[in-house]
Amino acid sequence: MRSICVYCSSSDHIDPAYRRPAKDLGRLIATHGDQLVYGGGSVGLMGDCARAVHEHGGQVVGVIPESLTTAEIAYHNADELIVTQTMRERKQVMDERADAFVVLPGGFGTLEELAEILVLKILGYTDRPLIVVNPDGFYDPLIELFNHFVEHQFAKPKHLELVKFVEVVEEVYGVIESN
Repeated sequence: MRSICVYCSSSDHIDPAYRRPAKDLGRLIATHGDQLVYGGGSVGLMGDCARAVHEHGGQVVGVIPESLTTAEIAYHNADELIVTQTMRERKQVMDERADAFVVLPGGFGTLEELAEILVLKILGYTDRPLIVVNPDGFYDPLIELFNHFVEHQFAKPKHLELVKFVEVVEEVYGVIESN
């Protein structure tokens, strides 16, 4: 069983169109016999993905800082809910447990997690797959920014090869299995 680490929004105040990819990814993780490792939330895309994994018979590992474990935030139905003291510890546990990283739409926290894994790949600390799902062009501005970094020589073209952007969730496992 692989552990698929998913980074995504914890907001319930987003366009409902972004919920479908989270649910679809949860279904795929479960039907591939893998487990979800994620930020432990019950809200937003995080909760949608976790519930979909469970609905399709999969396992869920949530990792959440103690300060966010209130009944409204933590997904207490997780098969394993790891409570950390800090956000840094949370990310470390998720990283250590992951066989692949998948990024769905999200805000600043999601962007920070994506950037950290990409930097770890650039520096050679990990070679695990990093896949960004880009529904309806959500991450097009980020792709443009990454190209801007290369154009102005703040990054190398080979760095862009370390992250795979896909348009639909159904492409995620093709990337994972080709790695």
